[in-house]
Amino acid sequence: MIKAFIFDLDGVLTDTAEYHYQAWKRLADELGIPFDRQRNEAMRGVSRRRSLELLLDGRPATEEQMEQWVERKNGYYVELLRQMPPDAILPGALELLSEVRQAGMAIGIASASKNTSLVLDRLGLWGYVDAVSDGYSVARPKPAPDLFLHCARQLNVQPAEAVVVEDAAAGVEAALAGGFWVVGLGPPERVAGAHAIFPSLEGVHLRDILQAFMTEVTVTSQVTITSTQEQRI
Repeated sequence: MIKAFIFDLDGVLTDTAEYHYQAWKRLADELGIPFDRQRNEAMRGVSRRRSLELLLDGRPATEEQMEQWVERKNGYYVELLRQMPPDAILPGALELLSEVRQAGMAIGIASASKNTSLVLDRLGLWGYVDAVSDGYSVARPKPAPDLFLHCARQLNVQPAEAVVVEDAAAGVEAALAGGFWVVGLGPPERVAGAHAIFPSLEGVHLRDILQAFMTEVTVTSQVTITSTQEQRI
């Protein structure tokens, strides 16, 4: 039985992923490092520190420099967030949140961002949220499952009773490692392994997700039965 949904924030409920790209791009330009959207894809769902390491790509830097650059990038990002309009919610997201709430399920937000509360403020989504786990909550970021497990504990549910909605490869990996049901959003090659995959939340309803899970269970059961029969033969 599904008792809760845990949503990533960036790229799932709102397009803060674009703000992250613009902030990293500005920093990269200042440091003279080539950076484009393709390189930005590897930063989806990972921590600030790991993102900076990916940006530097082996270039030498002192610990002090890295701390300064991370803070500079975050400053650029917060500047953009403060301009975010309240209606900057991705298509289908608010509808799904409403359906999950009406179904009596708990809702959590699990994002690697340390600005999660600011984003929820800007979007006015606190009325839908029962628990938040963010970049301050755990020591190990995605792809470790800690962030989702932390959120599940706050919601008082077991991983097998919760659905994680993610758009990043690191997030899907983390949710699967934690034993959650996983909805992947975006290109199948990026969210491979998720139990259900959709291009985005636009037009996706709660019944669509639950039906996809039922299909996954049926297919898995059939494969298991076939495998067992073949072993007997």
